[in-house]
Amino acid sequence: MEAGPPAAQARKQKGRTRRTELGGHVARTVGRLQARLLCDPPQPQAVSALARLRRAIGREPGFDYTLEDYLYVPDEFLDARQTETAADVEYAVHDAVSLYALHQQSRREKMHIDGHGLGRAVAELVRASDGPDGVRRRFAALGTASTYQESIYHLRGLITMLRGHQIPLDYGLLAEDLCTLRRPSDRQQVQAIWGREFFRSRPQTDSDSDNSEESPA
Repeated sequence: MEAGPPAAQARKQKGRTRRTELGGHVARTVGRLQARLLCDPPQPQAVSALARLRRAIGREPGFDYTLEDYLYVPDEFLDARQTETAADVEYAVHDAVSLYALHQQSRREKMHIDGHGLGRAVAELVRASDGPDGVRRRFAALGTASTYQESIYHLRGLITMLRGHQIPLDYGLLAEDLCTLRRPSDRQQVQAIWGREFFRSRPQTDSDSDNSEESPA
């Protein structure tokens, strides 16, 4: 039996499926909220929380005491000595869950799906979008962002686009990525993971087909 072309095999690969304990915690938190939002009818408390979480995007962790159920970080993820400033893990949970709230806004489909990494989601967005060059530019800007705040800005724009095309994301994985992204020395590691996911999932373009048919000089 003949195997398919290597490029085709790569594009069929599944997304990341293994999460750390941090990713599992965020995935469970978002999953519970999502279930309450998508029941029929949606639970009013969950709808209200979603609106408040959207307003939390870009804010400091802990600014809204009413969001404890969704932005709580277990003690085992924290350094007990660090109390005056928010820890990287607190930013990661805060930003991942609040970005999910933006993603799920006005949608009746699940916008949190296990194993759907950011690079894979953006590749699907390129295929679905009427303006793929704009998507690529935004993703390229995310890949070269030099600060965490700049990364969140570009992520917010991409997630708004994903919402418009009903393309989901794994917010447990995103939280892990954001926690690593907080450390300047590891920022390029996360950006490279997103890039590899995108390359492995991207559609074959007409120019790719043309180049593959050219004879060697």
